Amino acid sequence: MPNVSSSSKAHIPRPNWPIPSTGARQVSMRERKHTMTSVQFGWVLPGRPNERGNIAQPKFLAHLQQGLRLAVKSFHSVWSHDHLQFMNDQILESWTMLTYLAPLYPQLQFGSLVLSQSYRNPALLAKMAATFQYLSNGRLILGLGAGWHEEEYKAYGYAFPPPHKRVAQLEEALQIIRALWQNSGVTIQGKHYQILEAHCEPRPVPVPPIVVGGARPQMLNIVARHADWWSADRPGLATYRQQVVDCERACLAIQRDPLSLRRTWFGGCICRATEDALRPLRATYPDEYGLVGTVSQVKERIQEFIDLGVSYFMLNTGDFPDLTTLELLVDEVLPSFQHTEYQASTL
Repeated sequence: MPNVSSSSKAHIPRPNWPIPSTGARQVSMRERKHTMTSVQFGWVLPGRPNERGNIAQPKFLAHLQQGLRLAVKSFHSVWSHDHLQFMNDQILESWTMLTYLAPLYPQLQFGSLVLSQSYRNPALLAKMAATFQYLSNGRLILGLGAGWHEEEYKAYGYAFPPPHKRVAQLEEALQIIRALWQNSGVTIQGKHYQILEAHCEPRPVPVPPIVVGGARPQMLNIVARHADWWSADRPGLATYRQQVVDCERACLAIQRDPLSLRRTWFGGCICRATEDALRPLRATYPDEYGLVGTVSQVKERIQEFIDLGVSYFMLNTGDFPDLTTLELLVDEVLPSFQHTEYQASTL
């Protein structure tokens, strides 16, 4: 635990989540009544212009704008990946993309899926997020992770420590960000990051929800301690069911109500109107890719995850610049869930 001091008597904050009562916890979790949560959807922006062939910039931007015009009809948000390099692929930088698009589409929330804590000093990131909130009237969802892609770390001159150290850095980054959002004159002497009498004014209003992904024990412990939302990365139904059990266990270990943590699902989606239209794509997009199917099949898969507690889906339409999947989602799939509310429960 890093040393913390502040002119406003800061402490290392964490989400204001409920604490379950002691004794018979699993029963009390199931019986507790919670506010109904609307099921919502985000579109994962294409951030690699040449991923599906060498698309010229004007064509890529035209398809992107067309996709965003579709997204505002049914999606709550759009999201960008935070990567710098995959060999010589074209990669658009995440934060620049979000800040450029935010004023153009005021109907949407904007999220990072997820920022690597290594690439931006956490105090600076807290300031960047607070500024985004100020200028966008509170439309940021901050996703943050430990980082994993060694190639881009080394290519761009970032140290690539072992996983346990990157996870420890992530935890300190989360502590610093929350402290700066809630206090003034913050001093934190951590093992990995330090700030001295730091201010983050104007503070973000509202405070952005923080999304942390991961399913391994060390990451789930951080999710339980620091996240508002938990992101699962492309798991199948059986895998996700076990991940939920593990995540609930991590919450209960620190006496956090598991139902105070919003469950989200991130993965690919390929949709076609008929099985005949879908069949040629099956080899490229097997079931492991995510939600792959006809309109009715994709609806069924979404409902299966809702039944496991997911109330937010970040969908990557991997056939971009073909907009067929996005059009079917907007016109036929997502409207079916427009008025769906989810009563949270534990497994």
